[in-house]
Amino acid sequence: MAAGKKLVSPMEVSVEAGNADQASWLDDDGRPRRSGTFWTASAHIITAVIGSGVLSLAWAIAQLGWVAGPAVMLLFAAVIYYTSTLLAECYRTGDPATGKRNYTYMDAVRANLGGGRVVFCGVIQYANLVGVAIGYTIASSISMRAIRRAGCFHANGHGVPCKSSSNPYMILFGLVQIVFSQIPDFDQIWWLSIVAAVMSFTYSGIGLSLGIAQTISNGGIKGSLTGISIGVGGITGMQKVWRSLQAFGDIAFAYSFSNILIEIQDTIRAPPPSEAKVMKSATRLSVATTTVFYMLCGCMGYAAFGDAAPDNLLTGFGFFEPFWLLDVANVAIVVHLVGAYQVFCQPIFAFVERWAAATWPDSALFASARAEFRVGPFALSVFRLVWRSAFVCLTTVFAMLLPFFGNVVGFLGAVSFWPLTVYFPVEMYIKQRAVPRGGTQWLCLKMLSVGCLIVSVAAAAGSIADVIEALKVYRPFSG
Repeated sequence: MAAGKKLVSPMEVSVEAGNADQASWLDDDGRPRRSGTFWTASAHIITAVIGSGVLSLAWAIAQLGWVAGPAVMLLFAAVIYYTSTLLAECYRTGDPATGKRNYTYMDAVRANLGGGRVVFCGVIQYANLVGVAIGYTIASSISMRAIRRAGCFHANGHGVPCKSSSNPYMILFGLVQIVFSQIPDFDQIWWLSIVAAVMSFTYSGIGLSLGIAQTISNGGIKGSLTGISIGVGGITGMQKVWRSLQAFGDIAFAYSFSNILIEIQDTIRAPPPSEAKVMKSATRLSVATTTVFYMLCGCMGYAAFGDAAPDNLLTGFGFFEPFWLLDVANVAIVVHLVGAYQVFCQPIFAFVERWAAATWPDSALFASARAEFRVGPFALSVFRLVWRSAFVCLTTVFAMLLPFFGNVVGFLGAVSFWPLTVYFPVEMYIKQRAVPRGGTQWLCLKMLSVGCLIVSVAAAAGSIADVIEALKVYRPFSG
């Protein structure tokens, strides 16, 4: 906020209140003027979507084969782009340029659907975001540990175990997140998202390059039309089914960013053009970019290793050399996850802080929270420092307690994919646009929703099977 300007609530901006002159730095809702653009929105989306999971797509394609793997990628790219455009239309209720703003996903559901579905949306959305935060803590520690292991393999040979605990790396990642969590809101982390997006392209490009080099070294393309065969590596028929479902789900959820789409859209500067139009353009660019990278990395990784593709091209040591290039890629993954963690956690931070301020408006603690001490992009206050630091510490402890939590995150993703990515956008669009019941468009939208529900249920079943397998060798704090 500009120096010397006090925060003015939306209802306080008027000629009668004597502060109409402040409208030059306020939006139509009385909040500080938003400054987001097509490019910053695209950076937020790419940071959220192109996660380190891109490096596991070779494994996913290995389960499905050359036919189903790429086809599923293209199918879900189309579905998620379409449903995202429907959700973008729900940022404002009424007129797309002057209607009431919905600041969060829950606000949009409340304005368009209401009732118990608001609570259902909130539970699913925030449970998924917390799960992602824990999963990213684990993923970052795996990459940091891989840097140490790459040096060990280079010095001592590939047959040496080179084992180490991931717990110190999780703690280090948590300490970094405590610092960055003091950035007050989504609108202030645009630069972090841009850095993270660049890192996404860096490690994805390295993984792609190594895949191409390995394919050339092999003298041909590996893999099969139907993926890994039953009996190969001791794979049973039931394991083939569960792995295929898990791979199907992994690809579908790799594109998903609907749980933070409205929050990203709320950073875009006021019309013209409308926020929905800018968001649709950003979504189109981001999904197209993501699809190209996913197809290249996934397909080239499968071409290089075939059915033996590791679950992560860079940390699963499908490649051992050049070890310094693997180090660069894993550093890029860690930097990206620092930014991605903030992109996914900012909606949680904002939700709790709005709820606390509304519940205890006269509390000295929250009064002091509004008296911020600013240092660059950071805004320090007692409540923000305590609450956000506690959240980061909690996610770090859970990551250390459950080092296989990535499997649980996969389950949370499976459960949240249908409601957040498909069901709510479809239902809100039908309500907002008054789509005639029983008409062609209504039937097509409902069929899309039912089809994706089936995918979610199947993927959840695959994830549950994976969690059960992990529990068989579970030891607390065994990272």
